[in-house]
Amino acid sequence: MNTERTPATARPSQAERQQSARYSDEALTPPVDVIEDSGGITLYADLPGVSRDKLKLDIEAQTLTIEAESALAPPEGLQTTHTEIGLARFRRAFTLSSELDTENVSAELAQGVLRLRIPKASHAQPRRIEVKAG
Repeated sequence: MNTERTPATARPSQAERQQSARYSDEALTPPVDVIEDSGGITLYADLPGVSRDKLKLDIEAQTLTIEAESALAPPEGLQTTHTEIGLARFRRAFTLSSELDTENVSAELAQGVLRLRIPKASHAQPRRIEVKAG
């Protein structure tokens, strides 16, 4: 009896299936820069290989959640023999200040970088108080 496995008929071992399941449930934490100015905050998140249709942004009860998936395919004509980053999931959550206007968030995704702009709410904007002569 031939016990040698060939790649065409090889089935993953129990350990390989468990490791694969573990990786499929895990999510990477994307690095983020947050810049605050007088008008609000701008958040930049690195999401390499993520397309717009695989990006999900939610704000619920002052919590901003970023979830994304990337599918990095090998270059045309090449085939991988071992892949660790073929499918990456990203997840990051932030608690937002009540001073931010979560109704007017803008988002852009370009070249693997997400840019979120969250303005300050009108009650938190700096304003000048006029003094009348009395």
